[in-house]
Amino acid sequence: MAKKIPATVITGFLGAGKTSLIRHMIENANGKKLAFLINEFGDLGIDREMLLGCGIEGCTEDDIVELANGCICCTVADDFLPAIEGILDREDKPDHILIETSGLALPKPLVKAFNWPEVRAQVTVDGVITVVDSKAVKEGRFADDEDAVQAQREADENLDHENPLEEVFEDQLLCADMVVLNKADLLDGDEIREIESELAKSLRDGVRFLHASNAAVDPAILLGLEAAAEDDLDARPSHHDHHHDDDDDHDHDHDDHNHDEFDSFTVHLNLVEDADALEEKLINVVKAHDVLRVKGFLLRPNADRREVIQGVGPRFNRYFDRAWKDGEAKRSQLVVIGRKGLDRAAIEQAITA
Repeated sequence: MAKKIPATVITGFLGAGKTSLIRHMIENANGKKLAFLINEFGDLGIDREMLLGCGIEGCTEDDIVELANGCICCTVADDFLPAIEGILDREDKPDHILIETSGLALPKPLVKAFNWPEVRAQVTVDGVITVVDSKAVKEGRFADDEDAVQAQREADENLDHENPLEEVFEDQLLCADMVVLNKADLLDGDEIREIESELAKSLRDGVRFLHASNAAVDPAILLGLEAAAEDDLDARPSHHDHHHDDDDDHDHDHDDHNHDEFDSFTVHLNLVEDADALEEKLINVVKAHDVLRVKGFLLRPNADRREVIQGVGPRFNRYFDRAWKDGEAKRSQLVVIGRKGLDRAAIEQAITA
């Protein structure tokens, strides 16, 4: 029987560094042929564009498949399975498949999909890698037991039911085979140990932490775990298991983890003369509104390359990636992601003023 192709599921909350981790894997593939399935919250498709803009040999249009029609764990039959089958039907099959889930996705329903007969015969889940923004957790932004998170929820008049943020974050830990504490360089040793101690409460026995800066982790450590996670589902508990007790027919309810409690929209800009000033505006928007994530591309004067900008909470970074393509619409675009009830008009006005 032919050996199954290993697949690694890369999960983690908004802005944890999943795409950066995949980019590092591309840069250090050492001849291994990789295929990528990208699924992100928002309609700009920036994660796929960021990978295509990396300029790394072996990173081609055909190797990066984007699912832009919703959360991958809610649209398994409609989106995920056809995408995987398309990869498997290629004559030049990959050595390894990397799947980046949405920052708001539950990994367990996705792992369960690998038990579908069409997939199980050819692919196995080599491991689930959960990427954590160490700095954000330290600030109490995503930790489920932090007083700051609870106080923020109670103070938000737009929420009339329990916010699933903490449960999504914890589910991503509960399913993990390995946890990457990204941005660890922004914390000291005692702070990292404190985070490890707290997060360990949500991990299965034997799951280890890796520390990373800019999500730079040797692929040899992350790939080849041979976890066969699709055969180990009972050991990976979820806050949302009861939603799937009767899903033998694989009928996944889109509201299982309340994605409707989040908003995302795209802001279109033209030439950005002063990127520092725009970044300052975005920081003020994050502080004034319940924005979780901002990411996009900027058109800059006298620059033949587009500038990537992305932020988690009030922390932003920018860099130039690829050159603008011939015939490509040159304009600045930003995806804004936050809790339900974002004042889109006010946010757009603040950004474009």
